[in-house]
Amino acid sequence: MGVVSAADNDRPVGLSQFALGDARGKIWQLSDFQDSPLLVITVLGTECPLAKLYAVRLQQLSEEFAPKGVTFIGINGNSQDSLSELAAFSRLHGLSFPLLKDVDQKVLQELQAERTPETFVLDQKRMVRYRGRIDDQHSIGAKSRSKPEQEELRDALNQLLAGQPVKVAKTSAVGCLISLREKPNEQAAVTYSRDIAPILQKHCVECHRTGQIAPFALTEYDKAAGWSEMILEVTRQGRMPPWHADPEHGQFANRRGLSAQEQQLIKDWVLAGAPEGNPAELPPARQYVEGWQLPRQPDLVIAMSDKPHVVPAEGEVQYQYFRLETDLKEDRWVSAAEVVPGNRSVVHHVIVYCSQDGKSFDAEAEFLAAYVPGLKPQVFPKGMAKKVSAGSKLIFQVHYTSIGSVQEDISKIGLVFADSSEVTHEVHTASVRNRRLDIAPFLDNQKVESNTITIPRDALLLSLMPHMHVRGKSFRYEILGAGGRRQTLLNVPHYDFNWQTGYELEKPLLLPRGTRIKAFASYDNSAENPANPDPSARVSWGDQSWDEMMLGYFDLAVPRDTDLNAHELRRILNGRDPDAVAQLLLKRLDKDGDGVVDSSEVSAAHSVIFLRLDRDHNGKLDEAEFRKGLQSIRQLLDR
Repeated sequence: MGVVSAADNDRPVGLSQFALGDARGKIWQLSDFQDSPLLVITVLGTECPLAKLYAVRLQQLSEEFAPKGVTFIGINGNSQDSLSELAAFSRLHGLSFPLLKDVDQKVLQELQAERTPETFVLDQKRMVRYRGRIDDQHSIGAKSRSKPEQEELRDALNQLLAGQPVKVAKTSAVGCLISLREKPNEQAAVTYSRDIAPILQKHCVECHRTGQIAPFALTEYDKAAGWSEMILEVTRQGRMPPWHADPEHGQFANRRGLSAQEQQLIKDWVLAGAPEGNPAELPPARQYVEGWQLPRQPDLVIAMSDKPHVVPAEGEVQYQYFRLETDLKEDRWVSAAEVVPGNRSVVHHVIVYCSQDGKSFDAEAEFLAAYVPGLKPQVFPKGMAKKVSAGSKLIFQVHYTSIGSVQEDISKIGLVFADSSEVTHEVHTASVRNRRLDIAPFLDNQKVESNTITIPRDALLLSLMPHMHVRGKSFRYEILGAGGRRQTLLNVPHYDFNWQTGYELEKPLLLPRGTRIKAFASYDNSAENPANPDPSARVSWGDQSWDEMMLGYFDLAVPRDTDLNAHELRRILNGRDPDAVAQLLLKRLDKDGDGVVDSSEVSAAHSVIFLRLDRDHNGKLDEAEFRKGLQSIRQLLDR
């Protein structure tokens, strides 16, 4: 993130008179703010993710500096943002300062603005004394700190109010590129209608349509042209379409990527001013299921609650659990499931489990479906499905993140049922993991290995999905064979927390009974990791994003009505790391905190188990004895 000192800054840019309207039609002129010693102008886009993140921060700064005479305004020059969208943006984020529409982009061009959000501090003579980012907390994708370390906008205001020069007068703004309108070359060889629309439909529109996971739609010319500069940047850098798997390992049905020819067409189109061309040449619009990414309307939709859950404006929000009845009178087979957050701005993730008793959500419950950033719903191959038994209950585990204003959410899940007579294989979601994470401060490339899962019977591997948090750097799945042989199933050398892709195998892979699966990950807890919330912290397993996880989910299909009891199979595949369970049991039972559990700390009902685990017969259980006992139980179930 480059910065320029006051001495190195360009000559200050001045701003001349303007007259811009807001969403209500009121016209604001630069002279309306003549009594303010400082004027802060921030360029905002209603669909830009970083502009959304910083809107509340700007409101807070506006309230903080208003008593000192500082005035804040927002300016929007995006052709793709309507006045009604500006009004909705202000209302959603509680903005009290004016948000003005620069229809002709004259103010943006005079300020030489490049991105949203980009902020400018103007002195009494309306000369620009600071320009750039608001602070260093948020960046592209999920690269955000828990709090800012450098607050350039606040520092600039305080220095100017104190009559001092701004120490850092220019920083590099990070966010969405503004497409400054130029007259399109309608004689260009590449046009939107003939050349670009087919590319967007093939690679982008599935997510970039109203109500889906992308922050803006690309289904119409005006929207696409307004985002043309940003489209060129993210495709040239390989950030879009998002795909992070190493092509040397595995063939995946859902692989994303543009060809060299498609990239060149986009570049030529943008350089020509994004001409529309002849609308008669547009390809037929792709048809989607409204409100879903499922192949058809779901057969059953279950909301997590009948009333919205309120998410506070600030502070840590613990995981929330919602337990629902399915009201199913008979077993059903789910061939596809999608979790849809009701409020994407605050829903970090949702995992839905299927449980018989509605209480447990670990080894006893079946992982049904999830929503995490970037994850698309998986449609299982024909003849394969997950079983939801009659009378089952669903457990929604929801992780919320506060955004500075009170929000509400009702998330839901949609289930597509398969014909029971056509189901030949039952699908289970399993995982390898390491709950004993100990990530040291200030270090990059810290290696971690998961536990090893032995597949208890012949099974077909369908997909893999790694999960870590913001310090996660790489993730790799391997099959461990006899004689030290290894086979890499998936390698993600540059893990992206903001795009937690499920990698679906092009063809199901047979894993014979006894196959062992293990995962290997690395973490970057250094100050060079821009997403690192605190490089000085020693990090362990935890729910929040500033904690860490090491989970390698994968889907297996086994023949239906297998002789291995499905309940036992779930216990084997979803069971916790024995070492972690041993530590947990010791902590819970060790009432006097001396590091061991003696017979007086165990109830009479568990005395038999105590005697079996007490291998040296000294009347005490330590962590090693707990661990050996649990491993014996797992070995028994693996037979």
